[in-house]
Amino acid sequence: MIWEVFRQKKAGDYHTHCGNVHAPDREMALLFAEVQHARRMPTNSLWVVPKDEIGEVDTEDVAFGGTTDKSYRWAMTYNFEAAAEEVAASEDEQAEAERQRKAVVDGDD
Repeated sequence: MIWEVFRQKKAGDYHTHCGNVHAPDREMALLFAEVQHARRMPTNSLWVVPKDEIGEVDTEDVAFGGTTDKSYRWAMTYNFEAAAEEVAASEDEQAEAERQRKAVVDGDD
């Protein structure tokens, strides 16, 4: 029986597929996986799964992503020129107001 082996380097990392082992049962598969895939590399955890128990869904079975227009998530069509003009006008107004305040203060002295 073929067992697929998944290895986790450090606690919190994802388990990634690192190969397979041939073994008659789960205990032997774990032992073989430890020897072949964890002996020389830092390993926190190993999973062994019978190859027949792994299912797959590919693009022929279902369309992954791209089925809905989500262009609103990207700021590619945002018109920032109007906002930039508004900011510039606001800065000009603030500078003019500051000049007027200074003139009033200087005139009072």
